[in-house]
Amino acid sequence: MGAIGAWRPFRELERMARRWESFPRFFEDFEDNYDEAFTPAIESYVEKGNLVVRADAPGLELKDIELTILGNVLSIKGERKNEHEVRKQDYLHREVSYGAFERRMSLPQGTATDKVKATFKNGVLEITLPLAQETVPKRVAIEAGPEKKVEISKK
Repeated sequence: MGAIGAWRPFRELERMARRWESFPRFFEDFEDNYDEAFTPAIESYVEKGNLVVRADAPGLELKDIELTILGNVLSIKGERKNEHEVRKQDYLHREVSYGAFERRMSLPQGTATDKVKATFKNGVLEITLPLAQETVPKRVAIEAGPEKKVEISKK
């Protein structure tokens, strides 16, 4: 004889919800990404007193990218164009985005914007800007303080 369990009036609904969650959703990603435009991923770091900004722009050519600095704002503009059109096949799903983009980044005060260097190689735009000495991170030593013992009295 089976064990008696707790009565759960919504057990069948829970079971149906679990089945529905596992049901494949063929066009969900396509619908979610339909309006997304291409935006290059950016990373920035400090190396040898320089601010280095790298933007991943696969599929773009140098002529498709514009780099400007206005005040302390670095702007990267560009456009990925879809010039290749396939009429023989019907697409069910496409994850490659096309369109114009613009990324902006505030530069630290004292950045030597007149000495900027930029290179574009293998779909990666790399921008190097000399930083002012005041803005270069310095390692700070951390001192260990004396440990305090806490006694707990039992009453």
